[in-house]
Formats: sequence, C-alpha cells, structure tokens
Amino acid sequence: MDRYHHAIRQPVRRPRVGTYLLLTLLSFALSVSLTRLFLALTGYPQLGNSVLHISHVLWGGLLLFFAAMLPLILANRWVYRVSAIMAGVGIGLFIDEVGKFITQSYDYFFPPAAPIIYAFFLICVLAYLQIKRPGPRHSRSELYTVMELMEEVLDHDLDFQEHNEIKKRLGFVIERDENPDLTQLAVDLLDYFNDDQINLSPTLPDWRQKISTRWQFIETKYLDQQRLRKLLVYGIGILGVSSMIVSVVTMLEFSPSSSSWTDPEVYWFAALQAVHLICGGVLLYSAYQLRNGHEQRGLRLSNIILLVYLTIINLFLFYYYQFAIIIVATYQFILLLGVLRYQQLYPDNSKEYRDVIS
Repeated sequence: MDRYHHAIRQPVRRPRVGTYLLLTLLSFALSVSLTRLFLALTGYPQLGNSVLHISHVLWGGLLLFFAAMLPLILANRWVYRVSAIMAGVGIGLFIDEVGKFITQSYDYFFPPAAPIIYAFFLICVLAYLQIKRPGPRHSRSELYTVMELMEEVLDHDLDFQEHNEIKKRLGFVIERDENPDLTQLAVDLLDYFNDDQINLSPTLPDWRQKISTRWQFIETKYLDQQRLRKLLVYGIGILGVSSMIVSVVTMLEFSPSSSSWTDPEVYWFAALQAVHLICGGVLLYSAYQLRNGHEQRGLRLSNIILLVYLTIINLFLFYYYQFAIIIVATYQFILLLGVLRYQQLYPDNSKEYRDVIS
C-alpha cells in the first residue's frame, strides 16, 4: 500500500559546526585588528582619487558574497572551511567601518564604533559557545551527519576515525529504531561500511589537533603546577597593578581647567576609572592569595574579575581608548584561559574549595 509522508522541515545542525564558527571568529578578530593596525601604521591611506574612494567595506562585502555563494555552488566539505574564513574576514572588514554607517558626518573614528564592534564580537562568541554544545541525538540528525561524512568516500579521503564515527552513528540509529525506513537505511549503510573492501586513508591530524598536541607537549615539559601557578600570579599581578596605575594617573590628570565637570560624560568616565581601580585591586589581592597557597580563592576571584573585564568594562574602555584596548583584552583573555586551564588540570583543589563554600 502506498504511504504518504509529510515533508520534515525541522532544522538539523551541521556536523563540525564548531570548527566552522571558530574559523569565522578567528578570521573576524584578526581582520579587524590587522586592518586597524595597518591603517594606523600607514597613516590611514585611501584607495582612490579626488572623486572615488574604494573603502575596505566594499572588499568585505565582496568576501561575504563569495562566502555565501561557494556553498551554493560547490558540494565539497572543504568549501565550508573556506566559506567560514571568507565570512569572518568579510564581516570584519565590513563592521570595521560601522562608524561611517551610523553618523551623518561619515566619521570613521566615531568613539562608539569600537565598543559596538567589540560588543558584536562578544555576541558572536556567546553564540559560538551555545551552538558548539552537543545537541539532542536522534536518527534523522545522525543520518544527516553520516551522509555528509560519506562525501569522504567519493573524495577517497575517508580515514579510520571517520569510518568508526560513521559506524557508531549508524549503530545508534539501528538501536533507537525510531523510524522503520531510517532504520533499514542505516542497516544497509552499515553493511556497506562493514565491507573489508573499503579503502581507508591514514588519519591525519587537523590544525586544531596539531596545535593541541604541540601545546600538550609544551605543557608537559615546561608547565608543571608550580610554574603555571607562578605565571598566573605574575600575570594577574601585572594586570592588577597596571590597571590601578592607569586609573590613578588618569584621575590625577582630571581638573576643572581641563574638563567640564558639568558634562555627565565626565562623571561616567570618573566612575569607570573607579571601577577599573577596584577591579585592579581585587586582581592584585587574588594574585596574593594564589601566591600564598589559597589557590581556589585566588582563582575564583581572578576568574570573576577577568570575565567582568572582558564582558563589561572593556566595552567602556573601548569607547575612551579605542582599539588600543585590543592588546589588553587579548592579554586578559589569555589569563582567563590560564585560570580555567589550571582549574581543569587540578580539579581536586577546585572540588575541595566547592565543598568548603557549600
């Protein structure tokens, strides 16, 4: 008897989406940073003449166009990586000129432009962290992944790791038996992949695996617990001291002769420097606690303050100091990764601290 099936429109997350989004984020950050650095070093040159001005937003739009068209034209899996990089560079070149788009004077140096760019990047990071989390597994999504991985068979690039992944996903579909048609398809595909005649290529590590392997070697050889703790103490302490010094020096430069105290923006700036000073003091205290053996207290405080810096304070610092804060934000991010890595490597101490405060 003929059976009628309703079309299923429920979206399915693409496999390896975390890798593609990470490439987009890295390309985005590098394109904005390198563009600003290049323009600052070269005196902000312009491509054009007395009539024309070929702004780099046009190159960004062109890259975004190619990033959108390539996956529509080509079916190869490597296209997604190329498209992700193009999209990141394109959006970076595009949003770098946001100051021109939101001002009547076409002001590239409009002060709110820098925090807008930084806020947009933070939103992209939060979206990446949310999307990369594993979603619910069901037969349809597993078979979608299998079908995409089967492209490696056509390219003669199926390795042992991908082969095992396909077999595990097909086994999951068969075990769940959610839909007779999908189950039968999984059985037939599994028979094919169980055939000894399939030629497999050697598993080659991708760029993330290479970086991870190299970093693990460096970490094992040079960064034991004591050295990593010292680096965190010095790193957090330097950031705390420098934050306090910058805040104090900036506040001392304020005077009625140099600033209008009736301007509300002055009070906002003073409040920012006060918060900056307090956060610097807390970082210095956390470095002191970490140095004296109170690891979890110091790590927890520094973790909180670094997150406050990266998500809140830097937005305002970008407004006043513009893209000079990129270096500081990068340093803060590296410190945060170091703190998280320390807590990951030595979880017993973290558990002990949680038991104490609970």
